[in-house]
Parts: sequence; C-alpha cells; structure tokens
Amino acid sequence: MFADRSLLKGIVYGVCAGLCWGVIFLGPQLTPGLSGLQFAVLRFLCYGAISLVLLMPRWRRVCANLTIADWKSLFWLSLVGNLIYYALVGTGVQLVGIATTSLIVGLIPVFVTLAGRHDANAVSLSKLVPSLCCAVAGVVLISWHALINGDRPDTLTNIAGILCATGALATWSWFAVSNARRLVQVVSVSSHDWALLMGVMTGAQSLLLAAPVLGLHAASHGSAQWLHFFLVAGGVALLSSVIGGACWNQASRLLPLALSGQVLVIETLAALVFGFLWEHRFPDSYELAAILLLVTGVVWCLNSHRVPQHMPANA
Repeated sequence: MFADRSLLKGIVYGVCAGLCWGVIFLGPQLTPGLSGLQFAVLRFLCYGAISLVLLMPRWRRVCANLTIADWKSLFWLSLVGNLIYYALVGTGVQLVGIATTSLIVGLIPVFVTLAGRHDANAVSLSKLVPSLCCAVAGVVLISWHALINGDRPDTLTNIAGILCATGALATWSWFAVSNARRLVQVVSVSSHDWALLMGVMTGAQSLLLAAPVLGLHAASHGSAQWLHFFLVAGGVALLSSVIGGACWNQASRLLPLALSGQVLVIETLAALVFGFLWEHRFPDSYELAAILLLVTGVVWCLNSHRVPQHMPANA
C-alpha cells in the first residue's frame, strides 16, 4: 500500500499534468504559418490573459498573502521555466532537429530525480537506479531511432542546437526543482492560484516580445488566420499551462521530488500518443520498445515508493 493517500493523489495529478503538457507538441503542427518563437509568444500571451481572468475575482486576497520574495520567485520561475525554456527548445529543434533535442531534453526526469535524492521522504538512489536506467534507455532508443531517420545538420549548426537543447535541459530541471521547493514554503497560496500567478507574470513578460515577434509580421496573415492562431494558442495555453500547471504544482506539493521527476516521463508518453494519433499510425517496433521501457521505469519507481505492509506479530 502507499504510505498515504496524498502520494497516490500526487501521482494522479502528475499524470494529468503530463497528459496536458503533451498537447504542447500539437500546437505548432496546427499553426504552420507561425514560427516556433511566434507560437510561443502567442501561447504565453493567451496563458497570461486566461490566468488574469480566472484570478481577477480574488486578486487582492491572493496578492495580500504574497511577499517580495514570492514575487521574485514568480518572476524568475516564469522567465526561466516558461519563456527561456520554450525558446531554447524551439531553437534547438530548428537547428539540430527533434531527435537530438528530445534526447537531451528527455533527460529532465533523470536530473529532477537525482536532484531530489537527498530530500525528506526520498527513496535511496540505489533503489531508483533500475527505474532510471529504464527511463534513460527508453528516451535514448526513441531519440536514436528518430536520429537515424532524419537529416543531419552541419557541424556548427549541430553544436549550436546541442547547446540550446542542453540549456533547455538545465532551465526546466532548475524550474522543476525550484518550483517544488518554493511551493513547500508558500503555504498561504493554493497550487492553482500559484499557477495562475505564474501565468500572469509570464503573460506580462511576453508583452515585451509581442511587438517585435508578432507585430512586425501581422500583415502577412489574414484575420481568419489570426483567429485560428489565437484559438489554437488559447487551447494549448488553457490545457498545458493553466490546467497542466495547476496539476503539476499540486503534484509537487504531494510527491517527493525524486518521484515527481519520474512522473515527468508521462509527458513524453503523451506526446508520443498524440503524435501517433495525428499521423494516423501505430508505433513501430523500435518506438513500442522505447514506450515499454519508459512505462517500466515509471512503474518500477512507483513500486520503490511503496511501503511494505507488515503482518501483526500475533498473526
């Protein structure tokens, strides 16, 4: 049995967050007229607007419980975990391709799990090694399979793309760890309101990029196209940023950091499933083997966090 119901609830919230985040990869395919950076700015503008509307009825009450340190955390978490991370991912994909970028960024669960190995209630590293190996093997297999079937860029472009992907790995690993630890300290604000506050902050930061990124190209698309872009960006912002962010914050409060890092693998699985549905096909043997490795890694990690049930001495 799990040590308590909060652990199981945290796992459910983490799975829901991963499923919502999988939608992120569909957005750019539904908006071929926008670059990766343009879609990112549009998505975070919508994220900020939706968050502001949802938070407005209790804005004063929520903000009254925040300190200067909380606002500083929101600023840096929003900047690093949303804008910089997504910009680095988009640039890495454009320069070195999805395969290599996903190989590097897909190691985020490993980094987060290792970062939380000394936290309270964390499982020892020796018990996590098998599940970590399975997760890494699954990510490597998927990325290698994509790499051998894709185009190889020149050396300089390859180096630049790898640096961007490595930066994305570092930024979101830092975000996951810092956000989880900050949420433990911010007890006066709910996980949902914290996600909305981060949305408002990210939206405000995105305004600085809106004019040069979107304004200069506004005339290149008609009103019907922009309406389509806004609807897709708004849908992705609502599912991945608002709902997914709230679920992840709740999971971060309920789960040990090492376990929350493993649950992040669900995002990769969700992206794969959505990709297969979009392409109207089933996974091939390599992809299926990688998915099985990822699932095995997650299940193995869950079992590592189970508390054995001891029988009474007089049984």
